[in-house]
Amino acid sequence: EVRLVESGGGVVQPGGSLKLSCAASGFDFRDTGMRWFRQAFGKKLEWVSSISAGGGYLGYPDSVKGRFTISRDDAKNMLYLQMDNLRTEDTAMYYCAKDVAGSERGQGTQVTVSL
Repeated sequence: EVRLVESGGGVVQPGGSLKLSCAASGFDFRDTGMRWFRQAFGKKLEWVSSISAGGGYLGYPDSVKGRFTISRDDAKNMLYLQMDNLRTEDTAMYYCAKDVAGSERGQGTQVTVSL
């Protein structure tokens, strides 16, 4: 059974940082490209970052490029998202996913950026 469990969300002021974690199990994590998505209240699911199997390729949309960093630890089956210089518009539920569409994702972790 595929299982993805996100953690690390919270409330932070604009300009602050958070590091999200995703524990993966039930599939060959080392050979799987992984992604982070987010969904703000009332909005569509938005792709946030991608990392290839082996970590050689990293991808980000312009909205987070230079502020977010995706990484992985294959020995621990863990995926991470370091988020710096957070903005109010980054407020959303954040999900890790193993597919391109984001349909195979965990339960999410809430990130709230507010004064």
